[in-house]
This record gives sequence, structure tokens and C-alpha cells, in this order.
Amino acid sequence: MKMKNKLYFLSALAIVLLTSCGDLTRDMEPYLTQQQVSSQYNYLKSQQVCLYADMNDGFLALGNAMMASAGDEAEYTYKGGAQTINSGSWNAFTNPDDVWDKYYKAIRKVNVFLAGSDSVNLDAYKNDPSTSAQAVYQTRLAEIKNWKYEARFLRAYYYFELVKRYGGVPLINNILNLNTDFSKINRNTLDECISFITSECDSVSKDGALPVTYPLDVDLGRATKGAAMALKSRMLLYAASDLFNTPSWATGYSNPELISVIGDRTEKWKAAAKAAKDLIDLVGSTYTLISNYGLIGKTYNDPELILVRRNTAYNTYETNNYPIGYVVGKGGVTPSQNLVDDYEMKDGTKFEWNNPSHKASPYNNRDPRLALSVYYHQSKFKTIYLDMSQGGANGYGIANATTTGYYIKKFIDETLDLTLGRTSVHSWPVFRISEIYLNYAEALNEYDPGNTDISLYASKTRQRSGIGMPAIPSTLSQSDMRAKIRNERRIELAFEDHRLWDVRRWMTAPVVLSTPLYGVKITPTEFDYTYEKVIVEQRVFEPKMYFYPIPQRVLYTNGVNWPQNPLW
Repeated sequence: MKMKNKLYFLSALAIVLLTSCGDLTRDMEPYLTQQQVSSQYNYLKSQQVCLYADMNDGFLALGNAMMASAGDEAEYTYKGGAQTINSGSWNAFTNPDDVWDKYYKAIRKVNVFLAGSDSVNLDAYKNDPSTSAQAVYQTRLAEIKNWKYEARFLRAYYYFELVKRYGGVPLINNILNLNTDFSKINRNTLDECISFITSECDSVSKDGALPVTYPLDVDLGRATKGAAMALKSRMLLYAASDLFNTPSWATGYSNPELISVIGDRTEKWKAAAKAAKDLIDLVGSTYTLISNYGLIGKTYNDPELILVRRNTAYNTYETNNYPIGYVVGKGGVTPSQNLVDDYEMKDGTKFEWNNPSHKASPYNNRDPRLALSVYYHQSKFKTIYLDMSQGGANGYGIANATTTGYYIKKFIDETLDLTLGRTSVHSWPVFRISEIYLNYAEALNEYDPGNTDISLYASKTRQRSGIGMPAIPSTLSQSDMRAKIRNERRIELAFEDHRLWDVRRWMTAPVVLSTPLYGVKITPTEFDYTYEKVIVEQRVFEPKMYFYPIPQRVLYTNGVNWPQNPLW
């Protein structure tokens, strides 16, 4: 049984050995022809590309649902794993977003790659004095060096994805095998994990390491200096936030170092602000807001994008989410009224259901990002206008129609003809400059309220060309500015897998994610429609859900003696 458990643990951390993702540690012949050297080089290149495969793809995060459906942004029509999370019926045995194995496999792939990356024998070029051979030699040395920096960035990114879910996790940066003594592997503290992630970001973004840009389009999607700086910015923002600095929610937990850090909060906010501003000021970068907010996720080369997960062209996202009533469309992810209500009026004031004019025409004069992110009643879809009313072609009474009164529009390529199997590019935005502006504004407001940069950078996303929302006043109090910044993140980054983690780190999740999910009931009248806010579903969030439980199968592994996360 001991060997069986050890093998099980290894399987959770081991890479699946595919043809293009195999073991790099095999012996290399000391004398190789140029053809053999090129074969080894191409093999290593394939391995390096494979390291990106485990990056988050938010289009299909929970089966065919998005993480937005496991929070207050949306409902998933077909329930599934999102419903398990929303109902609170998940635990250490069953967690629809259990990514422990996925990311430790990804980390092991990086470790294997790094261990074998210096084994490629380039002597056939090195020892050839010809100009062409020497050029190849120098080029390949530089490429392998850069690949190693990319690999280290990806490992830091995968650790971040674990840390934001589980708190302190084991930092395993060598290759485990059957002789590994697992009793000596422990969970690292949260502070150690944060330090590792940020130090790796610093190391790979220093001068002479990752480039600011790549010269060829084919390289878009690879990690850059900006990507490493963006990861550092996000990590430090989390590290300064309430959740990582308030262990009192888990009173009595004997290992608070796994879920919290100590130190001066002001200094942490300063560090977070500096990390964001350093990226904003990065010399040589061309990061800037695009004028068409609706293009986000539909290309991989917009100047707004710092890092994306590039996917091959497909139509799965459209098939899953085109409105019911359109042939092939399944209407899966349906935005909530909770989210729609938080889009401001065009003049920057709050939408109010108790305002008669707002209630009578709830989609008029709203933040333009609403119409670019959500299909609402009478939105134009292709050549038709959607009817989400009672008895409407796309609403109540139609099988699997939206229960919230909305369909998702963000990331949707409306031009695709699914009956002909048409496809298009879908690139998941991992980091974009919009987030960094808001990271900077949030951190600055926490330690230097009143600084004029707060309003300036908090307003950039809402004032982009094509949106034109009014600037956030610089005269707001710190608490009012905080609320504005948080709402701006909610709107600007909607459906991009930020919301669930933001409300956790702000420690507002017990209220926000326990509030009922709302939709809208639309009733035809003789000449118009009436709109009524209605409860779609009750939701559950308990404090123990701030962090995921360590999967019980991992804790059962022989030799492992790790504490479970609090309250599970």
C-alpha cells in the first residue's frame, strides 16, 4: 500500500509523457552531426512550446462554463460544476475547480525542461568556423537561454494559480521520483510562495533576460518582460489585500502562516503600486488601450494585450453561448442582473430600479461596455433583434433559454456561421494593460489617498476611445474612491476571471457571493414591455471558501503530513 500511495502521488505531480512533451533527461551523444543537433534542438523547442499548454483558458474553465458562472457575474444554463460551487456542495473530495494535479504537472514539465535544457549538444555548429554555422550557434544559444526564462516565468505563473486558490503550497522545483522522501516535502508558507513568485518575476524581467517585445507575429503569446512584471503586479496586489493580511477569519487555525502574511500593510501597498507603475512606465513597450473594447479576446496582437493564451481557431465558445433560438446556439453563460445593475448610467451616476425612468428603459443611456459585453432584450444579434420577454423567441418558455434575461456577448464572434462550421481566433487575455492601470490606482488609494494619479489611472479604462465615460472625480474620499475602483474592475474586467478572486481578497465574498443571483422578467404590454428584477437562484458562500481545501486524495498520500486549510 505504501508503494501504491507513493505512485499515486507521483501521478498527481508527474507529466503525461506525450510524444512532443517527453523526458529531456536522456543521455546525449557527445559527437553529433548538424542534422542530429537540429533534431535535438527541434525536440527541445517542442518541449518549450508544450510548457504553455496548461495556461488558463477561461473560455472553458468549468467544462463548457466560465468561472463567471461560479460567482455573481452569470448563471450557467446547464448547471454542472458551476452549480456545485454556487450551491456550496463542494469539498475536499469534490471540487469542480480542483486544479492541483493540473498545475503540479505543469510545474513538473517546467522542472524537467530546465533540467534538460543544457543537454542539447551544439558542438557541430560551435566547432564549425564558417560564418553561417557560427551565426546558427549564437542564435540557438540565445534562444535556449530565453526559453529557460520563459519556463521560469510559466512556473511562477502556475504557482500563482495554486496560491490564489490554496494559500501556501509546496514549492517543488526539482524532479520528483520514486525515491523521493515525501515526508520531507511540506507546504511552504504563504509568504515564501509570494517571495518565490515575485523573485522569479524580477529575475526573468531584469535587463538582458526576457525581451520587451518579439519581432515576429508568430512569437506573440510568448512570455515577455511585461508579462513577468504583470504577474508581479498581480501577486503583490493580492499580497497587500485584506484576505492575505487578516487571519482572524480563521480564528483557532494552528497554521496561519499558510493563509496569511505579516508585515507593514502600507509597505505592501507601496510595493504593489510600484510594481504596477514600473510596468506602466516600461521603456520600449507599446501597451495602450484599444478603441474597440468589443475586440478583446478576438485577436492576439492588440497593443492592450500583455500576455494571452493563444488558441487555434475554433467555434466552441460560440456554440456554447450563442443565444437560444439561433440554430446550434446553446445559450450557456447568461449574465446576471447583479452585474448588469453595476454598469453606470452614461453620466456616471448609478443605475437605480427605484428610478421610474431607469426601470422603464433599463438599457438606455448606460455605460457603452454593457452593450459590448451583454446581449439584453432587443439587442441586435446578427440580423435579428433578440426577444427575451415572456414567450419571446429567445426568452422564457423556450427550452434552455436564459433564466436571467441575458446572453453573454463579450468574446463572442457574431460573424461565424455555425451551420457551415466557421471558426475564428479566440485568445484568452491573461494580462492586459487595463488591469495594471487599475492595480496601480487601487494600491495607491490604499496608502496615499488623494494622490492625483489615482483618479487619472482609475479613469483610463472608462475613458478609452469609443467608451467615453466621465472621469472618476479626484475629490472623492478614500472609501468612495475604493468603491469606484472596485466597480470599475467589475465592469472593465467582466468575465475575465478576476471577480471571484477580487471579492475573496477584499473579503466581501460572504456578502457578495451569498446574495441571490438576480435576473430580469420582461413582460410584453400593448405598446411596450415592463421590466422586473427577480431572484433566479440562491447562492452560498461560507468563510472557509476563501481558500480551497487541499484535495483529500493528496492528504491521504503516504508520507504527507500537511495541515488542511481552515474550516474544511
